[in-house]
Amino acid sequence: MTRRKMLLMTAGATVLGVAALIGFADHNAIFADDDEKEGQEALIKTLGAAKISLQQGLAASAQEGQPISAKFEVDEGKLQLSVYTAKDGKFSELLVDYVNGKVTKAVPITEGDDLAAAKSQSAALATAKTSLKEAVDKAAAQSASARVVSAVPSLKDGHPVASIVLLDGERFKTVQQPLD
Repeated sequence: MTRRKMLLMTAGATVLGVAALIGFADHNAIFADDDEKEGQEALIKTLGAAKISLQQGLAASAQEGQPISAKFEVDEGKLQLSVYTAKDGKFSELLVDYVNGKVTKAVPITEGDDLAAAKSQSAALATAKTSLKEAVDKAAAQSASARVVSAVPSLKDGHPVASIVLLDGERFKTVQQPLD
């Protein structure tokens, strides 16, 4: 086999490999969208069981540290209210009972994507003049018929903002609430 034929075969195999990877990535993106849609549908079905608001969950978790994010989610088919907190440079995920508003479990966040998210959220709140709960209260007041599902702070163009997801009937809406 000549050197030129070998180069052409190698290039062809590389192109096919890249195409396969792109196809695989697109396939996974489809599954991610399906997973997100299933998660949203599950949340819509189960959120009615929650007797407390996300704001009450933030207030309850403040005993354990500064609340830096919160969300209602469905985990293994069960509704839960998860709140990330920061205290003395350490992060925890608190599970708040969505019926009585008491913290039922505290898990240290020490590695991985959860730690990176907690650090980023804490950094955004470090420059905030408004607490996450105040931002959530303000967003909730603007849409009286909607229920707050999640609140996550971040920095946008150097300014702290909270991305707040509201559920109105069966429709999700995200609003950006400034924190400075």
